[in-house]
Amino acid sequence: MPNRKLDAKKLEYYKKLLLKLREDLVHDIKNMSDSTGGSGDSGDVSGHVQHMADVATDMYDKEFNLGLASHDREVLQKINAALKRIEDGTYGFCLGTGKPITQARLKAIPYAEHCLKYQEELEQSNQY
Repeated sequence: MPNRKLDAKKLEYYKKLLLKLREDLVHDIKNMSDSTGGSGDSGDVSGHVQHMADVATDMYDKEFNLGLASHDREVLQKINAALKRIEDGTYGFCLGTGKPITQARLKAIPYAEHCLKYQEELEQSNQY
Protein backbone atom coordinates (compact mmCIF):
# COMPACT_ATOMS: atom_id res chain seq x y z
CA MET A 1 0.00 0.00 0.00
CA PRO A 2 1.44 3.44 -0.89
CA ASN A 3 2.28 5.94 1.81
CA ARG A 4 -1.06 7.18 3.12
CA LYS A 5 0.18 10.31 4.80
CA LEU A 6 0.62 13.50 2.80
CA ASP A 7 4.20 14.68 2.50
CA ALA A 8 5.35 18.04 3.90
CA LYS A 9 5.31 19.70 0.46
CA LYS A 10 1.67 18.74 -0.17
CA LEU A 11 0.67 19.73 3.35
CA GLU A 12 2.29 23.14 2.85
CA TYR A 13 0.40 23.52 -0.48
CA TYR A 14 -2.94 22.77 1.20
CA LYS A 15 -2.13 25.00 4.15
CA LYS A 16 -1.44 27.95 1.82
CA LEU A 17 -4.62 27.18 -0.13
CA LEU A 18 -6.68 27.08 3.07
CA LEU A 19 -5.12 30.29 4.41
CA LYS A 20 -5.91 32.07 1.12
CA LEU A 21 -9.51 30.79 1.19
CA ARG A 22 -9.84 31.93 4.80
CA GLU A 23 -8.48 35.39 3.98
CA ASP A 24 -10.91 35.75 1.06
CA LEU A 25 -13.87 34.60 3.16
CA VAL A 26 -13.07 36.93 6.05
CA HIS A 27 -12.84 39.79 3.54
CA ASP A 28 -16.19 38.82 1.97
CA ILE A 29 -17.90 38.46 5.35
CA LYS A 30 -16.58 41.86 6.43
CA ASN A 31 -17.83 43.46 3.20
CA MET A 32 -21.27 41.88 3.57
CA SER A 33 -21.48 42.96 7.20
CA ASP A 34 -20.56 46.52 6.20
CA SER A 35 -23.19 46.59 3.45
CA THR A 36 -25.97 45.12 5.61
CA GLY A 37 -25.06 46.88 8.82
CA GLY A 38 -25.71 50.57 8.90
CA SER A 39 -28.60 52.39 10.47
CA GLY A 40 -31.38 50.25 9.02
CA ASP A 41 -32.56 52.83 6.49
CA SER A 42 -32.31 52.31 2.78
CA GLY A 43 -30.07 55.24 2.06
CA ASP A 44 -32.81 57.64 1.02
CA VAL A 45 -31.93 61.02 2.52
CA SER A 46 -34.31 63.08 0.42
CA GLY A 47 -37.09 62.91 3.00
CA HIS A 48 -39.43 61.18 0.57
CA VAL A 49 -41.24 58.04 1.58
CA GLN A 50 -39.86 55.01 -0.19
CA HIS A 51 -42.12 52.78 -2.23
CA MET A 52 -43.04 49.51 -0.50
CA ALA A 53 -41.46 47.49 -3.32
CA ASP A 54 -38.15 49.32 -2.81
CA VAL A 55 -38.27 48.64 0.92
CA ALA A 56 -39.05 44.96 0.25
CA THR A 57 -36.15 44.72 -2.21
CA ASP A 58 -33.78 46.27 0.32
CA MET A 59 -34.96 43.83 2.99
CA TYR A 60 -34.54 40.87 0.62
CA ASP A 61 -31.02 42.00 -0.29
CA LYS A 62 -30.05 42.26 3.38
CA GLU A 63 -31.51 38.83 4.21
CA PHE A 64 -29.80 37.31 1.17
CA ASN A 65 -26.45 38.78 2.20
CA LEU A 66 -26.91 37.57 5.77
CA GLY A 67 -27.62 34.07 4.44
CA LEU A 68 -24.44 34.17 2.38
CA ALA A 69 -22.48 35.43 5.38
CA SER A 70 -23.89 32.58 7.49
CA HIS A 71 -22.79 30.01 4.88
CA ASP A 72 -19.38 31.67 4.66
CA ARG A 73 -19.01 31.44 8.44
CA GLU A 74 -19.73 27.71 8.29
CA VAL A 75 -17.08 27.27 5.59
CA LEU A 76 -14.69 29.38 7.67
CA GLN A 77 -15.17 26.99 10.60
CA LYS A 78 -14.41 24.04 8.31
CA ILE A 79 -11.28 25.79 7.02
CA ASN A 80 -10.07 26.42 10.57
CA ALA A 81 -10.76 22.77 11.46
CA ALA A 82 -8.79 21.64 8.38
CA LEU A 83 -5.85 23.86 9.38
CA LYS A 84 -5.95 22.26 12.83
CA ARG A 85 -5.91 18.79 11.23
CA ILE A 86 -2.82 19.81 9.26
CA GLU A 87 -1.14 20.75 12.54
CA ASP A 88 -2.11 17.52 14.32
CA GLY A 89 -1.29 15.25 11.36
CA THR A 90 -4.80 14.04 10.53
CA TYR A 91 -5.41 16.21 7.45
CA GLY A 92 -6.36 14.32 4.31
CA PHE A 93 -8.13 11.48 6.13
CA CYS A 94 -11.89 10.96 6.26
CA LEU A 95 -13.33 11.78 9.68
CA GLY A 96 -15.91 9.04 9.22
CA THR A 97 -13.85 6.13 7.90
CA GLY A 98 -10.23 7.12 8.53
CA LYS A 99 -9.44 6.38 4.88
CA PRO A 100 -7.43 8.85 2.78
CA ILE A 101 -9.33 11.56 0.90
CA THR A 102 -8.29 11.70 -2.75
CA GLN A 103 -5.99 14.47 -3.93
CA ALA A 104 -8.56 15.52 -6.53
CA ARG A 105 -11.17 16.02 -3.80
CA LEU A 106 -8.77 17.96 -1.58
CA LYS A 107 -7.82 20.22 -4.48
CA ALA A 108 -11.50 20.91 -5.21
CA ILE A 109 -12.53 21.23 -1.55
CA PRO A 110 -9.40 21.64 0.59
CA TYR A 111 -11.49 21.72 3.78
CA ALA A 112 -13.22 18.40 2.95
CA GLU A 113 -13.85 16.36 6.09
CA HIS A 114 -14.94 13.13 4.42
CA CYS A 115 -13.97 10.97 1.48
CA LEU A 116 -16.42 11.10 -1.41
CA LYS A 117 -17.98 7.71 -0.72
CA TYR A 118 -18.67 8.51 2.94
CA GLN A 119 -19.96 12.00 2.05
CA GLU A 120 -22.41 10.44 -0.40
CA GLU A 121 -23.58 8.01 2.31
CA LEU A 122 -24.13 10.94 4.69
CA GLU A 123 -26.15 12.83 2.10
CA GLN A 124 -28.22 9.73 1.29
CA SER A 125 -29.03 9.14 4.96
CA ASN A 126 -30.15 12.78 5.37
CA GLN A 127 -32.66 12.55 2.51
CA TYR A 128 -36.22 11.57 3.31
